[in-house]
Amino acid sequence: MNRNLARQKAQALVSEMTVEEAASQLRYDAPAIGRLGIPAYNWWNEALHGVARAGTATSFPQAIGLAAAFDPELMRQLGDIAATEGRAKYNASAAHGDRDIYKGLTFWSPNVNIFRAPRWGRGHETYGEDPYLTGELGKAFVAGLQGDGEVMKSAACAKHFAVHSGPEALRHRFNAAATKKDMAETYLPAFRDLVVDAGVEAVMGAYNRTNGEPCCGSKTLLTDILRGEWGFEGHVVSDCWAIRDFHEHHQVTDTPEESAAMALENGCDVNCGNTYIYMMKAYEKGLVTEAQIRQAAVRLFTARYMLGIMEGSEYDAIPYTAVECREHIEKASEASEKSCVLLKNDGMLPLDKNRIQTLAVIGPNANSRAALIGNYHGTSSRYVTILEGIQDELGDDVRVLYAQGSHLFRDREENLGQPDDRIAEALAAAELSDAVVLVVGLDETLEGEEGDTGNAAASGDKADLLLPLCQRKLMDAVLAVGKPTVICLMAGSAIDLGKAADDANAVLLTWYPGARGGKSVSDILFGKVSPSGKLPLTFYHNEQLDLMPEFTDYSMKGRTYRYFEHEPLYPFGYGLTYGDVHVQEAAAKDEGGKIVVQATLMNAGAADTQDVVQVYVQNEGSRHAPRNARLCGFARVNCPAGKTVEAAIEIDKKRLLVVDEQGEYVSEGVPVLYVGTSQPDARSAALTGRESIRIRL
Repeated sequence: MNRNLARQKAQALVSEMTVEEAASQLRYDAPAIGRLGIPAYNWWNEALHGVARAGTATSFPQAIGLAAAFDPELMRQLGDIAATEGRAKYNASAAHGDRDIYKGLTFWSPNVNIFRAPRWGRGHETYGEDPYLTGELGKAFVAGLQGDGEVMKSAACAKHFAVHSGPEALRHRFNAAATKKDMAETYLPAFRDLVVDAGVEAVMGAYNRTNGEPCCGSKTLLTDILRGEWGFEGHVVSDCWAIRDFHEHHQVTDTPEESAAMALENGCDVNCGNTYIYMMKAYEKGLVTEAQIRQAAVRLFTARYMLGIMEGSEYDAIPYTAVECREHIEKASEASEKSCVLLKNDGMLPLDKNRIQTLAVIGPNANSRAALIGNYHGTSSRYVTILEGIQDELGDDVRVLYAQGSHLFRDREENLGQPDDRIAEALAAAELSDAVVLVVGLDETLEGEEGDTGNAAASGDKADLLLPLCQRKLMDAVLAVGKPTVICLMAGSAIDLGKAADDANAVLLTWYPGARGGKSVSDILFGKVSPSGKLPLTFYHNEQLDLMPEFTDYSMKGRTYRYFEHEPLYPFGYGLTYGDVHVQEAAAKDEGGKIVVQATLMNAGAADTQDVVQVYVQNEGSRHAPRNARLCGFARVNCPAGKTVEAAIEIDKKRLLVVDEQGEYVSEGVPVLYVGTSQPDARSAALTGRESIRIRL
């Protein structure tokens, strides 16, 4: 149903409501209006990496892991799966009169904030630190969620608008100050891509203020930019209880009525929280008008008509059996395989199980379900940890010795035990084994959202880039045994493993790989699949935190690969494979509004693999270009062993522009392209042994 027709239907329906009835529909838990035949509807649902919080659903890798796949088509397919399962669950719930929270068709995903500060706890919900990559992946996910049918399959939501990436502990009262250049170059592009190019139905405001205005009531963001410059016609939702912050923490208003009025006046249509229960009081005090209330209600019912909720749709026939069906589980496995990033390999990987009699699997995340799923997750009917994946692969042919080795973050596992009470067992297992798989990292209790986490400050943000001390002790002790060791790192952000990474034979970053991700990790370890993920964010040395601006400083200077002034631990765009892929030659052709880069890739290795061709641009001679070359195009490519393959990457010429201090896109300097399978920096060249091909346009 097109928006104009849906809006006409919504206007007709809302005109039959009293003002009080219309106001009641602006709550996230909108009540039924029996006399008009309108059922209750709860707007709050989540689908960050699969349908969340309402029972069984297919579980994909956490969003940051999906970003590491550098695969927009995969993102579209995963979005479609989430929409299909969301419809199946909605149909089943509604048939039984259940219209509770997390049962609707409005998914508050994806999170397209920029992961600018490596300590931010919610960074693993994002697609990393690059605005272009974030926009491309976000657009694809929105396309999958919303579909191309007669009605929307589900409604996607771009969040959190805008300039939002910590600190979590301060978010309810914090003011993010950003220059016009940083706004236009870093913080707004992905949102614009989703609104203008992908037609995302909803936008969620952020908790913080941006340049003095609370985001969920910001005239600049919601009125001038979103609806004015970008022509957004969908609906805006507040972050949960963010409007209450206007008077309680930001103190830009004095009462709930004033906060509700500020949000509504600037275009926030639905309130996640409880402040809009004061809407009628605000109306009675003359703070809002009937027209404003009805306008918001019309936008919300326009969405409900576009979803087919009011009149039925083709999707009503999707059965509950679509949930966790074989095809969806197989696609989740593909996503897990593509997301893993091989950071180091001296030749130990892949493991040859014919040469191993005993394998030690050690570490607090080796058999952890929590480390599989990240946050905002659904429930799987089966979980496969890394330990279980390895055990299933090896069967009775190889003895697997398991030792937890340490608590995730405490100095002992048993309260009455001595410090490091699990290390002796880990050492015994390592000493008796031919090789060691050491599985360490974090989970959602150590990095996540404020209030939902188990870290000391309940802030969600990390104190540093190191693993907890108990895990560092474990790694040092096990590596000192001297057995061939691969570290599997389960985390959603930059981690500095320190000396352990130097001493280990291989390091595989698995992120939070999804409920059954342990099988995918095992398949990579034993060579059934070649790793092919690339880092969607920079991994820094821990001591480099002191070289960055303060966490509360939203200036991009010194942050992310585009502006970092030092050599990173592992660069954005980096990731090894079991093949030996390099770009043999590349050329660029001007085709009007776009540049087409033709690249010839050779896999000189013995293993079939996929790899990601990456194109970066540097505007030589420009005063306003980022310090370092920036991503402007990429393509995931199948690279059979010993074969040469061709890849074509289209680059919109707007990607070659730079942003000046006034936030305007300008043509400046001479664009130079770099084509390779990594970023064109010295550290990537040192790690891969390959240089990118340079093309001066």
